[in-house]
Amino acid sequence: MTGYGIASFDTGNTKYTVEVKSLNSKFLELSLRLPKIFAEKEFQLRNDCSKLIERGKVNLSINVEQVGQAVKAAGIDKDLLKHYYQQLKTVSEELGEPTGNLLQLALGLPEVVKYEEDTISEDEWKAVEKTFQQALAAFQDFRAQEGNVIEQDLKQRIGTILKNLELVELEDPKRVPLIRERLDTFLAEAANREAIDQNRFEQELIYYIDKLDITEEKVRLKAHCEYFIETLKNADANGKKLGFISQEIGREINTLGSKANDANIQKLVVGMKEELEKIKEQLLNVL
Repeated sequence: MTGYGIASFDTGNTKYTVEVKSLNSKFLELSLRLPKIFAEKEFQLRNDCSKLIERGKVNLSINVEQVGQAVKAAGIDKDLLKHYYQQLKTVSEELGEPTGNLLQLALGLPEVVKYEEDTISEDEWKAVEKTFQQALAAFQDFRAQEGNVIEQDLKQRIGTILKNLELVELEDPKRVPLIRERLDTFLAEAANREAIDQNRFEQELIYYIDKLDITEEKVRLKAHCEYFIETLKNADANGKKLGFISQEIGREINTLGSKANDANIQKLVVGMKEELEKIKEQLLNVL
């Protein structure tokens, strides 16, 4: 399910920005982009995200922006520098080499020049953590708003299927007389009408019509659609459950279409299938 949330916190010298965004995915795929100073907090951030975000390809990033602050000066280990310099000077004198650039050489040796590593205080981390929670809350609000739009769309499409089912109900009683008429016409043209056993003809007709009966399919389809709407109202995450129900709806629609043997009903069935495909696409966005 798509989502987006952003929040920021400014200490005066440093601005921290937390951004959370996601795309559709069947599972939770979490990717973090953090500055080095937050490396030890990665596990905590992942754990918090996993508790609140059930599904989606989620990207979490924290950006640190220095505001009006000079670059931190490097420190020099004077004792180590003197030690290196004396050693270099002694070797140079023994070899008869010039000693003019020894200080520069000594400054380039390991551990002489030290740069202060960026750190974050506990108070600052608490503020950043609060900002992270604010970004997550905005992210969840975004998803909730999108979910409301999807819910209305799903209800509308299920409603269209039910309306088509009502039209099928109106067309269904017309099928038997038409089937009887077609068979009568066929027998009148293909065989001697007087040679036909009418009792046997009626029995075969009843058997044939019974095979084409769609009463059970209509009842089950209506029940599945109503169950879909009922499940949609549930506050729990029911994306997978709705997917299973849509599969059952699809089975009933397909069976109804294969048994209908009527052009008008077939058109209505095609409309139901179109709506169901759009429902399945939308369900990829439902948790």
